[in-house]
Amino acid sequence: PEPGRCAHFVLRKRRFCRMIPAPGRRFCGEHGHEEDQNDRKRIPCPLDPKHTVYEDQLQKHLKKCNSREKPKPVYFVQDINAGLKDVAEIPEKQVPLSSLSIEELQNLIIKLKKASNGLELHLKEQILSHQALQEALNDPKNGESAFKHLKQQASILGHMEKLHLLGPGRCFVEFGAGRGKLSHWVDIALENVEGVQFLLVERATTRFKVDGKHKRRDSIFERLQVDIQHLCLNKVPILEKKRLPVVGIGKHLCGAATDLALRCLVESYTTCCDGEDEEPAPKRCRAAQTEVAPHKSAGNESTTEDHKPVAGIVIALCCHHKCDWTHYVGREFFKSVGLGPVEFHYFQRMSSWATCGMRETTSKASTSEDSEEQTNDTEEHEQALSRTESGSDTLQGILSVEERKEIGCLCKRLIDHGRIEYLQQQGYKAALQYYTESAVSLENVLLTAVPNSSLIPEP
Repeated sequence: PEPGRCAHFVLRKRRFCRMIPAPGRRFCGEHGHEEDQNDRKRIPCPLDPKHTVYEDQLQKHLKKCNSREKPKPVYFVQDINAGLKDVAEIPEKQVPLSSLSIEELQNLIIKLKKASNGLELHLKEQILSHQALQEALNDPKNGESAFKHLKQQASILGHMEKLHLLGPGRCFVEFGAGRGKLSHWVDIALENVEGVQFLLVERATTRFKVDGKHKRRDSIFERLQVDIQHLCLNKVPILEKKRLPVVGIGKHLCGAATDLALRCLVESYTTCCDGEDEEPAPKRCRAAQTEVAPHKSAGNESTTEDHKPVAGIVIALCCHHKCDWTHYVGREFFKSVGLGPVEFHYFQRMSSWATCGMRETTSKASTSEDSEEQTNDTEEHEQALSRTESGSDTLQGILSVEERKEIGCLCKRLIDHGRIEYLQQQGYKAALQYYTESAVSLENVLLTAVPNSSLIPEP
């Protein structure tokens, strides 16, 4: 073991434990039983078996264990953004993609192409930038990985500016915030703007946050550690008090998290939560929310009479293979083209072919994925899927790498089109575009949406 480190050898990792023992001890607290001379027994913690605890101190440990259930915040409303409640619509078990026969796969591809016929599948390339990041982009101290993230962030801010979303009297909600870099750059872009709030939504605890870099006193940053599935924005104290117009943003919002975020914005925030144990907004409310929305914000000084509670949405999409039919907002679109949960399951798995292709493309996916901003997310997801879906099936002699990529892209666009139609039905003008080069990120599609009423009025 290294000097001053624990002497326990971790077989699974093939190295010694790197924890620091107490003075005079050879082992850390987790492995201290190895040098104890008494018969004290360590057992797995019932709250989290990944760590152990002395049996005779179990009750004391349970009161302070980091894995204990904590009081729910006021903005936690169980499954408010979850979507589908009808269990009958969800297939019990799906056959893995690698187990499909050639005929079954060919039928799926035929269905995919038929459903995609007539849709706008060729996205425009709109790679923008923003002056707030120019200094960082020109800084030679930034390495290649940092430069790629900066280019993406600059383009996202450029799109926000183009849609007139960078203005005063607004609350920017970053979904899947991770370290909070995107909000950080939005804050810098709004250096001389007053009345700006930031809500950083992240369900996991995050290391190396950039929250401490926000030096402006007139911008307020708040972290919400909650799953988007249970987030009711109306109950967040800042929004409950001020009813600010919200701008939803996200950089590489993984799979189903995008659908949860969209529903969180255009349903649960637009249609106010009134009771203690609310259900997600019923369909009759959703259909009427185009008319209801303006009145919701009528009392806000910074909004106009025709201004929706959600001023805009700008989300860089990611990991379609992590989507879920239960949460997917485009189910009605899928049904309208003769597809259902079974096809959705296979299309979401096949969508990984766009970034993984065959084995030869795995390394490309791992170098260009957004690993810095996410907490154990994008890069690992693509690599794991590449191993399970790309390497072991029977398709290698049937479809070429390029054909697989083309089908994967088709699956992504079909899933995304369902999201676009959902937003359009909710009263938004929505669009998809390539916001950066594929060499910067293979996940290079940006979803934007603003209320149909008009371009966002300047506050």
